[in-house]
Amino acid sequence: MNILVVDDEQSILDIIHAYLTAQGHTVYLATNGKQALQLFNDNSVDFIVLDIMLPDVSGWEICEDIRQTSSVPIILLTARSNEKDVLKGLQLGADDYIKKPFSPKELLARIATVNRRVSRDDEIKQEKWVFNKGNLIIYPDRMEVNAYGSKIVLTHTEFDLLLIMASNPKHVFSREQLLEKVKGLEANALDRVIDSHIKNLRAKIEKNPRKPLYIETVHGAGYRFGVTHEKNTV
Repeated sequence: MNILVVDDEQSILDIIHAYLTAQGHTVYLATNGKQALQLFNDNSVDFIVLDIMLPDVSGWEICEDIRQTSSVPIILLTARSNEKDVLKGLQLGADDYIKKPFSPKELLARIATVNRRVSRDDEIKQEKWVFNKGNLIIYPDRMEVNAYGSKIVLTHTEFDLLLIMASNPKHVFSREQLLEKVKGLEANALDRVIDSHIKNLRAKIEKNPRKPLYIETVHGAGYRFGVTHEKNTV
């Protein structure tokens, strides 16, 4: 796997590089945002480990920029303990976050978990799920979604959430259940992590995110997918 690691601390880059290459990964290293975007655009990158605090542009800005065209998994590295800062990264499309200081083994485990989820998505039988007279179409095998005639770019976490709920229409999932089911998210993560991903998902697939048709809130219980399949096509 080709992994881009972005951090302005060379010592951290050296440690991560040693651990990832020992696992057989190809690693690209960047110490600033400009260099990171250049490496991403010039190479086939399968995974990004991205520090929030960089000398030129923030990791948030880089994440937002990449999300315009790619759903490549992104894990944020953050020394910030403020919950709002963490949620901001998730709202911009990051799949997960790790707080500094962290152990290289924890990072390896997180990368492996997200990668297993991506591999699992690739193995799903080719088909398409049609909802709302064709206004929402999900292609589970290709991790693609079309909403109201437009192709939607989702993160792996957003797609996983959508797939879990859309495959069980009308079933109410608690936040705890969704945290357990979505690979790559820690079971003890903040409940608001799920809320943040749901907010992003609604913004991308709903015509009116404030009055959602697909991802409904069940107050005091969690979330459910509000419409049933019209057609499953292999």
